[in-house]
Amino acid sequence: MTYTSYERVKTSLEHREPDRVPFDLGGTVLTGMNKLAYRNLRKYLGLPEVDVQTYDTKQQLARIDQDILDRLMVDVRCVDPGQANTPLATAVRREGEYDCYEDQWGITWRMPVEGGIYFDMWKHPLADAESVADLEKYPWPDPAAPERFATMKQRADRFVHEEKKAYVLGRHAAGLFEVSLWLRGFENFLVDMAANPGFAHALLDIITDLKMRYWEKALETVGENVLIVSEADDIATQRGPIMSMAMYREFIAPRHRRLFEHIRSSAKSHVYIFFHSCGAVKDLIPQLIDEGIDILNPVQVSAEGMDTKELKRLYGRDITFWGGGVDTQHVLPYGTPRQVRDEVQRRIDDLAPGGGFVFNPVHNVQGDVPPENYMAMWETLRECGVYAS
Repeated sequence: MTYTSYERVKTSLEHREPDRVPFDLGGTVLTGMNKLAYRNLRKYLGLPEVDVQTYDTKQQLARIDQDILDRLMVDVRCVDPGQANTPLATAVRREGEYDCYEDQWGITWRMPVEGGIYFDMWKHPLADAESVADLEKYPWPDPAAPERFATMKQRADRFVHEEKKAYVLGRHAAGLFEVSLWLRGFENFLVDMAANPGFAHALLDIITDLKMRYWEKALETVGENVLIVSEADDIATQRGPIMSMAMYREFIAPRHRRLFEHIRSSAKSHVYIFFHSCGAVKDLIPQLIDEGIDILNPVQVSAEGMDTKELKRLYGRDITFWGGGVDTQHVLPYGTPRQVRDEVQRRIDDLAPGGGFVFNPVHNVQGDVPPENYMAMWETLRECGVYAS
């Protein structure tokens, strides 16, 4: 039986085996490709030069053109919100040796003009905040700004009804913990959680409420055809969780649970919650399942304890692994095509049985990934990612 892309993804999410492992490129801001690697891939494939559009400024991710989507038989599409006209956001400007901009939260990002690949955080607008009153007077971005939703329904309907593709409905911001870190500065907010918990709780509540307002509007906009919604929070380093489990359960878990329950209650049909966290999250997975996630991304195989065979054995009945197809720190950029092929075959062998697996590299394909390696990955997926009929 040959499946449509939508059927292929849905079947895998139901922990059943479709005809082959679904493949994602550009379905989220976590499964895309840096514009430098994208240009190199197009040239390698003999496709015409195009004006590459950037759809995520800070990561410099390329918007994947239709000819690549067709050529690589990509199963997943992206329905992210549009950019809102928020009072704090600015256009990219040149400041000396850097390009800079402020995002919707007022966080400043910058990238070197020469040799820059993506933007790094530079300034944290709430670094000097001292009280909850400072938070109450801050000009928070409007999560329900109309510009975010102007074309959302049109794109969603086209992908599902006309193209028979699954899509991921994107969030309007990074995770609630991440945004708190970015607004305050990492050290400041981690100290807040220990020494000024009332302030930390207040900031997390504001961001959670903004997220809930966004999801209400987004899910109302797309209606019943949504299958997957994307949330995130980078809650681990490469060695383990950023905080103790006691602190996680006090500050983060209740808000995740509240947010995920709100998403489900706002949706007009059943949705799968796609959750992203880099790092060594193995010990957090039972907690995340309890909070309500259905999909774990990116499955960072180079982090401590993130062995794909063991993860599948322990949690493969409960969650779908979206990613983990090949290590993006070492193997994909710096390995040989043979090493890439061997790694991809191993990850498919570990994660594909019984469904519950959507193939993507561990994270976005960075600018230094050779196109030969990317295509070695894709060709191995086509050869080894086929289920027995």
